[in-house]
Amino acid sequence: MAGARTIALFFACGLALSACTTSGIGNAIDIDPAQGSEANIASLSAVVDRNPNSPEAYNVRGTAYGRAGRYREALADFSRAIELNTRFYQAYANRALVYRQTGDSRAAIEDYSRALKINPQYDIAYIGRGNVYRTTGNPRQALRDYERAIQLGSTNPRAYHSRGLIYQADGQHQRAIEDFTTAISLDASAPEPYNSRGVSYLAINDSFNALEDANRALRIKENYAEAWVTQGLALEMKGDKAQARKAFRRAYQLDDSLTVARDGANRTR
Repeated sequence: MAGARTIALFFACGLALSACTTSGIGNAIDIDPAQGSEANIASLSAVVDRNPNSPEAYNVRGTAYGRAGRYREALADFSRAIELNTRFYQAYANRALVYRQTGDSRAAIEDYSRALKINPQYDIAYIGRGNVYRTTGNPRQALRDYERAIQLGSTNPRAYHSRGLIYQADGQHQRAIEDFTTAISLDASAPEPYNSRGVSYLAINDSFNALEDANRALRIKENYAEAWVTQGLALEMKGDKAQARKAFRRAYQLDDSLTVARDGANRTR
């Protein structure tokens, strides 16, 4: 059976944190072919042309550019929206998200902070800024931002999922499980909270619930490499090395940077 060493390897490889940094639940930009299509952007450009002084028009088109992965155009549109309305806090938060996506963490934090100065009740900005703090190694400030969003009554599952990741990294797995469960109750369609909860179940040696959550995540997103790893570790913990190896191999096929998947496949050979 997989023991504490296996679980320690899992956390050392950063999988406990990866789920929240690669998807929509982590407040990053999901590429959306429909919203980012040339036809949609052309339609939005026509709206901008008819309303050249409308900050809302630039903000909407900037969002479409972001969905298309066209970050330079997105930044230009959000900046124009802010020029036209310096109190457009949503545009600041949107621009911050693009800055985060392009690796400019300082600019992202500055824009989230500007949004919050204009609207201190804007939970999305607290969550977004918290995610930047978390992924740049400042968990204490991240936790403060998540808790502020939750105190404001946020029903955004990202607030709970992200706080759960902080608890998870700190070894507070029961608290993490509670937060992941709340995130799932707010949005059961996202695979990341299931996988994150599975990771914490692994850490407390609950292979049954870890496997259940990994399977739920994979039913939602079949090509979710980290969830295949979680499934592999749960199966290994249960003593099913043959099926565990299949899961590890599938994870490594999807993402060959996951050394924990490669090592798991070798270990269960």
